[in-house]
Amino acid sequence: MTQLQFKDAFWCKEFTFHTGYEVLVQRLLEGKKMCKDVEDLLKQRAQAEERYGKELVQIARKAGGQTEINTLKAAFEMLKQQIESVGNSHIQLAVMLKEELKGIEEFRERQKEQRKKYESAMERMQKSKLSHYKKTMESKKTYEQKCREADEAELSLERTSAAGNPKQTEKSQNKAKQCRDAANEAENVYKQNIEQLDKVRTEWEQEHIKTCEVFQLQECDRITILRNSLWVHCNQLSLQCVKDDELYEEVRVSLENCVVESDIDYFIKTKMTGTQPPAAIGYENYYSRERSSSPTQSCGMMKRFSGLLHGSSKNHTETATPSAPPLESTDGVYASLLINEKDGITSSQDYRVLYDYTAQNEDELDISEGDIVVVITENEDGWWTAERNGQRGFVPGSYLEKL
Repeated sequence: MTQLQFKDAFWCKEFTFHTGYEVLVQRLLEGKKMCKDVEDLLKQRAQAEERYGKELVQIARKAGGQTEINTLKAAFEMLKQQIESVGNSHIQLAVMLKEELKGIEEFRERQKEQRKKYESAMERMQKSKLSHYKKTMESKKTYEQKCREADEAELSLERTSAAGNPKQTEKSQNKAKQCRDAANEAENVYKQNIEQLDKVRTEWEQEHIKTCEVFQLQECDRITILRNSLWVHCNQLSLQCVKDDELYEEVRVSLENCVVESDIDYFIKTKMTGTQPPAAIGYENYYSRERSSSPTQSCGMMKRFSGLLHGSSKNHTETATPSAPPLESTDGVYASLLINEKDGITSSQDYRVLYDYTAQNEDELDISEGDIVVVITENEDGWWTAERNGQRGFVPGSYLEKL
């Protein structure tokens, strides 16, 4: 199908009207507004993506989870890592949207400058055409008036000649000749103005055709640019969704490796306190105990109680053998207490703080990104003892970087 052309469809039958051109200019102004609307959309979307990305990064960095153990902890750490990655990818998407926005703004400014150039030329041609038209119409009016005057003078001459008055006839002849000369002169001026107006009209038509062609090309470029921009925008959003899903898929894979039984077994093996319940408390006759008790037995019982309170790094407890009663053993009076406690690594190193952390308990320390702290003890549970400005407390070891 043959494409319609602006230059064939936007003329006006009235010589002094420019309705077709005005319709084209209005269309270009509407196209300019559409460019700004697309720019506003991309700008707001970029701002939303940037805010969303930064909030995700903050959420990931402030998330806890240090108290969890084994496979669930690993899955949670993976989730935090991927949430931060998703946030960074959305921030990058915002940068791409801003670049696309900048391209549309530059395109709109280029079209604006080109449009102004042709609008100025058309305005000059239209003013020239109207000015010559007005001048021509005035000369036409003068020409018609002079013709009427010449006709009246000639009619008067005929009447005077018929009356047979020679003197009056001569006077009428001179007047008729003057009027006819004036009419001929007015006719020449009128013809000259017509020729000049036709020349101006031809120039105006050529300028109108050229302007229509440029305006149509601008409109084609504008529609193409905006269509491609919106297409790219949709592709970027689709790719972002795919990327988000890929990152969260890694979290799902990590969750598949989260085994309930494994976490339960890990907790029991690392935190178990004993495999046997305390023995039943037997009856002791007061009088028999007074007769059979000795200072040695009393001292042994106190040692067992002290060991129970303070714990032991060994897997067995002290055993005190009483002297009486001979048939009863006190081995099961107190439950053995197994404490699997690994001593932390003591050091005194300077570390840089990578992320902000607000203390959740009284024994924790507030730290801010960029702070320099001294690590006193590196505990295996991930919570290190650090000192800053004379204050000491626990901080997450993963938030620190060794200098």
